[in-house]
Amino acid sequence: MTFTSPTGGLLAGFDAGQTHTRCRLSQRDGRVVAEGEGSGVSHLGSEQGPERFRQALQSSLEAARRQGGLALEPLAAAAIGASGIEQDSPTQRLGTDLARQALGLEAVLVTGDERTALAGAFAPGQAGISLISGTGAIALGQNEQGRQHRCAGWGWLVDGVGSAMDIGRDGLAISLRMVDGRLPETGFKAALWQALGVQQAHELKALVVDPGFGAAGFARLAPVVHQQALTGDAHAQSVLEHAGDELAAMVIGVAEALELEAPALCCSGGAISHLSLLRQAMDRLLLERLPGLRHVQPQGDACDGALRLAQALSN
Repeated sequence: MTFTSPTGGLLAGFDAGQTHTRCRLSQRDGRVVAEGEGSGVSHLGSEQGPERFRQALQSSLEAARRQGGLALEPLAAAAIGASGIEQDSPTQRLGTDLARQALGLEAVLVTGDERTALAGAFAPGQAGISLISGTGAIALGQNEQGRQHRCAGWGWLVDGVGSAMDIGRDGLAISLRMVDGRLPETGFKAALWQALGVQQAHELKALVVDPGFGAAGFARLAPVVHQQALTGDAHAQSVLEHAGDELAAMVIGVAEALELEAPALCCSGGAISHLSLLRQAMDRLLLERLPGLRHVQPQGDACDGALRLAQALSN
């Protein structure tokens, strides 16, 4: 990426993920001047959540300033996208307060990463749907009047449908049915248990309830499920078929709520990008229910979306 030199107060756009946070800086006219990467975040409601959030913003901003030689340039506005931030919630208010403290800035917007992804994918006033399927999954769309609607993504414990987490968890559930005789055992069980390094059901039970396992622990099994499906295992194929149907249902729900008959769809996230059978299952149902749907490439990524939101704050 080519960076230009800023002439005034900078805009900052953050994409805050669990493993790392990206910060992109631009001039008010949208020209990117620097980018840096810092530490990751966890849910703001967790014990270390607030401190990790502050550190992520500060470390990624510092890295971007260092990359662009911008140590003394003031910020005009900033927008941050992070998972688990619901509109008009106490979590959003907490995140906003933390971001203002961390950045020393009043003009701050903290929102869900699905909203920065949508803002990056489509221009204001352009109708479309953004689908994210990674560790979690969510669909968010907008119509030409700017009205938005979301489907799914209400937390992995109750609504992880269509995600890598759900694929891994559903696979493990099938493996337990195999081990106690409810289903005939296949190589599917052995592949999953080998990936986790367990040999007994009680070991698996202890592993998955450990606080450090969580959604990411289940999600890392999704590629194993996919590989087993590619080799012809019917159980693995059924897991991916179900997950694909759920993703399609999310897109259909958004399209119907916004009355989008032939929507443009941008897909992102590790699961939908790398698990080909998941994408195929989703597309089969979408072709049947939304024959006018078009897959399109996003105009920009979540950092670009955050910069667009920051620009609106600074106007």
